[in-house]
Amino acid sequence: MTDVSTIKEHMDVLSSDRKMVGKVDHLDGTDKIKLTKQSSPDGQHHHFIPLSWIDHVDQHVHLNKTGADITSHWEHAKS
Repeated sequence: MTDVSTIKEHMDVLSSDRKMVGKVDHLDGTDKIKLTKQSSPDGQHHHFIPLSWIDHVDQHVHLNKTGADITSHWEHAKS
């Protein structure tokens, strides 16, 4: 289990194949990370990453899914 207190605003979020997924906006509830709109591929939506996708956290948030897996399964909000 990841220590969520180590996840900070504007940390890079990287897929298992080392692709930039986005930047942390903030933790949303107890089970997901909200990414910044500006780091979104479309620049228009906040996307959410479930905490269960986190492999580990160092200076970045590393996920256990590939970039293609992430973008095909993530949730987005229109705010």
